Amino acid sequence: MKILISDSLSSKGLDILKAESDFQVDVKVGLPEEEICKIIKDYDAIIVRSQTDVSAKIIQEGTRLKVIARAGVGVDNVDVEAATKRGIVVMNTPGGNTISTCEHTFSMMMALSRNIPQANVSVKKGEWDRKKFTGVELCGKTLGVVGLGRIGLEVSKRALAFNMKVIAYDPFISTEKIAKYDIEAVDLDTLYRRADYITVHVPLTRETEKLVSTAAFEKMKKGVRVINCARGGVVDEAALCEFIKSGKVAGAALDVFEEEPPKDCKLLELDRVIATPHLGAATEEAQVNVALEVAHQVIHALKKGVIINSVNAPTLDPEVMKQLGPYLDLGQKLGLLLGQLVSAPMKKVSIRYAGQVADLDVKPITLSVLKGILGRAMQESVNFVNAPFLAKNRGIEVLESKSSVAQDFADLIEVETQTNGKEGPQAYSVEGTLFGMKKDARVVRMNGYHVDAVPSGYLLVLSNEDKPGLVAGVSALLGKNNINIAGMTVGRNVAGGRAVTVMNVDSPIADPLLAELSKVKNVLDVKMVVL
Repeated sequence: MKILISDSLSSKGLDILKAESDFQVDVKVGLPEEEICKIIKDYDAIIVRSQTDVSAKIIQEGTRLKVIARAGVGVDNVDVEAATKRGIVVMNTPGGNTISTCEHTFSMMMALSRNIPQANVSVKKGEWDRKKFTGVELCGKTLGVVGLGRIGLEVSKRALAFNMKVIAYDPFISTEKIAKYDIEAVDLDTLYRRADYITVHVPLTRETEKLVSTAAFEKMKKGVRVINCARGGVVDEAALCEFIKSGKVAGAALDVFEEEPPKDCKLLELDRVIATPHLGAATEEAQVNVALEVAHQVIHALKKGVIINSVNAPTLDPEVMKQLGPYLDLGQKLGLLLGQLVSAPMKKVSIRYAGQVADLDVKPITLSVLKGILGRAMQESVNFVNAPFLAKNRGIEVLESKSSVAQDFADLIEVETQTNGKEGPQAYSVEGTLFGMKKDARVVRMNGYHVDAVPSGYLLVLSNEDKPGLVAGVSALLGKNNINIAGMTVGRNVAGGRAVTVMNVDSPIADPLLAELSKVKNVLDVKMVVL
């Protein structure tokens, strides 16, 4: 079997791969897409870091490819959808650089507080201006952590050791679980208002893109400092620049940018901004850790068929996979839908199987549901291996039940989550089934309302009063903004009461338009869901 290493990898990882007698390991770093396309047909696996973009074109040419392995966390540079369609396993190494990124975050926060980079440049110029670089102490300050995954939690632990007060926002971890770490769970607005320092540790998704923007900066206290060592684009660079210039934000420390390397970035012209070239995982230890991890994972996958840290497939026998495949996709779609509809911290996820599906081994389907629920909210990649651990680590209880008796449908999967938000405990549920030889997925109930929605693409989900004029008002706004409606379903229990309206649309709906839609008469709530 042949393995292509297209990015730099620690020699310790290479040694492990080369020690396998039936492996041929070729290291060809820095090849453009055209060159990789010419040779990829000869390889069973490709290992990359962040430089190689494993595009759909490369995947199409890789007729022998079985594994695409990313030595690192993010798989932004891999076309996961194209790989999944081809049956290629995509795996990452989520644990190898946690400490490295955590320590870099904390280093950036300290350097920002004490003006270390600026003072270093000044002294090397022959200057000695101590007053100019007077800093502030971390002790007694409040650190706001957005996203309490592995890295966010490690940063919090170090902040507590510096006698900082730590508050955190993470809707996917229960408040009780957060409190166990001596961290105060708060909502996002409260975090913005109270924090002296704000550090973000979330993935870049539709929900988190420009999460820290003008509206957020307006809520912050004067003199706040912002740190981003997660993903470029989570912090709105243009807004940050303006608020630093105005004096509202005292400074920022950035390891990531909306465009990398940044071009014509006004932030880099400001003295109160310190920056590094995406060094979060750039330590010798992290490089070795991810190399060792990825080497062992590729060996297990190619030689034993054991898949570890897959982001797109569970470990299943091919025959079982063929039988469960449609249910796995339905389960993940239901989880994705529920994860985007619910914003309060989850305490419990209940998954109920009824009808023919209850006769199958449903554990992989449960993992698919959890992957969908957690996947869009967490910085680390969620897969079929780590989903139960991540849910448990966030204090989310997962319950699974079966019934051979199905009402209304031959098969039914119901996913219900219980949350604990400002308004107290609440529950929300979605239910789905398969039609047409188990090929056509449908969402058939949402919070008890009967619907018939295709779980694919972009969904506009409305909670509304069941009164005339609503559809006309919503359609008019969508049409005005050139948003085409592909399908619509309305569910109600009582005429004239509350209802749920789901529209499949052909393109995403931006936040300003969502705000306009929320003001349409009889609309109670509106959400954009990406499946």
